[in-house]
Amino acid sequence: MRPAKHERRRGKPCATALPGVRQEGGPRSGRACKPFPALLVLVVVLSPLAGFPATLAELLTAFDLAPYARHMRAPVFRATTTEQPVALTALQGQVVLLNFWATWCAECRPELRGLEQVHHDLAARGLVVLGVNAAEDLKVIQRYARNLGVTFPLLLDPQHTISQLYGVAGVPTTFLLGRDGRTVALAVGARAWQSPAARRILDVLLAEPAPPKDGR
Repeated sequence: MRPAKHERRRGKPCATALPGVRQEGGPRSGRACKPFPALLVLVVVLSPLAGFPATLAELLTAFDLAPYARHMRAPVFRATTTEQPVALTALQGQVVLLNFWATWCAECRPELRGLEQVHHDLAARGLVVLGVNAAEDLKVIQRYARNLGVTFPLLLDPQHTISQLYGVAGVPTTFLLGRDGRTVALAVGARAWQSPAARRILDVLLAEPAPPKDGR
């Protein structure tokens, strides 16, 4: 099966190829967000709308997200935040927004504010927002988060381990994970996660039942 293609939109300050998809022409010049060095791609997008209820598929398309086949599972990892360790396996049963960002990325700044808003509004319903920062200094990250008012966990990825595991080629990139641990969709470039369109998607995923803890 062929990987799904993501159409680059004119005027985006930073856009990267989907994992497993090579974009023609390479990166545009003058972007605010620089791509990471060549990273190993381990996640492949297959059968974009297969297995999704029509309503969720339509919502993802309307918000310009690239859906994954329902059987795709998010690669697991353990990482340290600016405060404590986090394991993705411990978050099963919750909806996860996994955002890859950097302090030097101009497009990331407003997106992080939107992610902070949904973290504030939806954490009690089972939404977990995680920010992954690759290779920047801890004090720089902490100062940036404090100035921006970000309170959700920020994961440290000093060796680009998580970025490589998810096939991330640049920032901002966000993965949306369901309660059952599946990879629901991918956002390449910034999105307004606090917007009504995003909220409808999150409401659908948060309404799904959590899987049994014994996996049955």
